Amino acid sequence: MIMVDETSTSISERLPESVPVEFDDYANEYEEALQTGLQVSGEHPEYFARRRIEWTHALLDSRDIEINTVLDFGCGVGIAAPLLNEILNPQCIWGFDPSTAAIARARQDRPGSPNQFVDCADELPSAEFDLVYTNGVFHHIPPRERATAFATIWRTLRPGGWFAFWENNPWNPGTRLVMNRIPFDRDAITISPYEANHLLRRSGFNPVRTDAWFLFPHRLRALRPLEWLVHRIPFGAQYLVLAQKPLTLEGQ
Repeated sequence: MIMVDETSTSISERLPESVPVEFDDYANEYEEALQTGLQVSGEHPEYFARRRIEWTHALLDSRDIEINTVLDFGCGVGIAAPLLNEILNPQCIWGFDPSTAAIARARQDRPGSPNQFVDCADELPSAEFDLVYTNGVFHHIPPRERATAFATIWRTLRPGGWFAFWENNPWNPGTRLVMNRIPFDRDAITISPYEANHLLRRSGFNPVRTDAWFLFPHRLRALRPLEWLVHRIPFGAQYLVLAQKPLTLEGQ
């Protein structure tokens, strides 16, 4: 297992390089570009965002885990913030994204919001968050730089904190179809559920469970109740690996 140095802050200096500059170009058209890809599903992006956060909340609630502080890692223009506030009801939410243009828009769209949005990972507090939530971020980070991103997340989580790692599922045939329709997703390098579990373990996290959702498009929505029978099998278009940062480090 590769353990992470809790006191290291220099790891974040390279983080902005991990996300293509093209995200700055889509800061004002992000939702439109995303909807272009998701049209084939027949759903609006908010449908997927709400389902992801509701399921994350359900898993945490089933363990009687209280979430007071949340980091939305790779928050983009901040479109998940209202749902994180509504569903998780934390005391504090931070959003981080290395795209300066995206963070500028997140701040502009939510003036007076108690949420904090930053574009520099060095500004994120250490051992502060009960939950780090990330969705569709790591397939944009070059494989050689993913360990740096995991280390930043590790640093910001309190001991015993939780990491909700949502990603697009390359094992679902519809995933690449959708991604090919989204300009900033076409060349992304996807991560399989198996690889995600492996990367999390190498970074020191303890994966607790893996769930996959969004198996049926809108036109087959009558079949969606069946997802409850197979969501532990990674067939859905997106999957969640719920992982925990240990309360104590090995050797302590």
